[in-house]
Amino acid sequence: MTAPADLVITGCTALVHDDQERIGFREDAAIVVRDGVVASVTGSAAVRDLAAAERLDARGQVAMPGLINCHTHAPMVALRGLAEDLPTEEWFNDVVWPVESNLTERDVELGARLACAEMIRGGVTCFADHYFAMDAVAAVVAECGIRAHLGEAYFSSQGAEGRERSVEFALRHRGSADGRITTALAPHAPYTVTDADLTATAELARDHGLPVHLHAAENRDQTDTSLARHGVTPIEVLDRTGLLDTDLLLAHGTGILERDLPLLERTAGRTAVATAPRGYLKFAWPTTTPVRALRAAGVPVGLATDGAASNNSLDVWESMALTSLIQKSTEGDPRWLTSRQALHHATVQSARAVGLGDRIGTLAAGRRADLVLVDLTGPHTRPVHDLAATLVHSARSCDVRTTIVDGRILMRDRELLTIDVPEVVRELEGRLPALVDRSHGRRIQEYDT
Repeated sequence: MTAPADLVITGCTALVHDDQERIGFREDAAIVVRDGVVASVTGSAAVRDLAAAERLDARGQVAMPGLINCHTHAPMVALRGLAEDLPTEEWFNDVVWPVESNLTERDVELGARLACAEMIRGGVTCFADHYFAMDAVAAVVAECGIRAHLGEAYFSSQGAEGRERSVEFALRHRGSADGRITTALAPHAPYTVTDADLTATAELARDHGLPVHLHAAENRDQTDTSLARHGVTPIEVLDRTGLLDTDLLLAHGTGILERDLPLLERTAGRTAVATAPRGYLKFAWPTTTPVRALRAAGVPVGLATDGAASNNSLDVWESMALTSLIQKSTEGDPRWLTSRQALHHATVQSARAVGLGDRIGTLAAGRRADLVLVDLTGPHTRPVHDLAATLVHSARSCDVRTTIVDGRILMRDRELLTIDVPEVVRELEGRLPALVDRSHGRRIQEYDT
């Protein structure tokens, strides 16, 4: 006799990948979940008599791998809308870094809780976070049930203590929250971390088997400044300090030059890039992540939002649509980036970018049961001539009805089950006056590129 399943989802259209990773859709599908893992993706008729602790009727909905936010600063939702319509240097020096000098662990915890609620409601089942006081973020992740790839950020201006704290956090939390937390070393960027510290980080990563997550070649100005001051690009800095020989997640990369591509291609099996296009538009950066060139070099490009202080939301659904549209415009080619290619970046490539390509990113037997159900019955998604195009260009994050991580339902029919948002907002807003006060004249760091 077959043992009862923990969860059976029936009647959905399932987004699946074939053995060549091509996107496909299976109609009237059923998904069977046991012990937090997808046991099978089959037809609804095959599970009609299968006993299950819980069953979900998903007619009219698409089941797809949960979205992955490959680079963000989740607690920065507390600064949403605080620094608007500013160039990058003023944004950092005049507002964000003075305010972040006020951060307390409780501010970080509340911001992370609100961010996780926003992401769960938007169909995000995993996020890669790069911030301060990350013990608080790890505690929130453990409690609310989402998956996360976490790194304690540091600057060289903090001295050796910053780097040591990043290592200690990564080792202590690796594999925690029932395996839902993975960790990384998190130097901020080549312009705020010295070559000596980057080299030391690379050595620590190799010694402890840890990946590294940092900002690099964020914009063209940073690359031009690096060339003028040091004669090398930020990517070349990563190469000479040994970081390109680690498992490396680079945030943004809009300043990557053609001369950088051979280096990235050489390390394509270990290097990935996260793109967060909305922020680049808002800062009026002249270039975007060179997705086509990176793909040609074999480098996975995952989707991201960056923090809500610059992006104003944690909506990866929007990042997926913008990535497709901006790439078409940048390349001058309407045949690139197609909807199916965008979905590939949102699923398989994003999972690889955060080092979880063998666990999440596809709906298949043996993968962790991280998935979302998307309602396509609304007027803005009908009729459906091309389901991939409907998902990328017509559907919205608010069409996500149900979010599941490790087989656990975190949101059912738009109702959050693990986070009390009104209580979080009440306390966070009460703390805002102290958090946003800049009268002290301090900054946690200086932006000078």
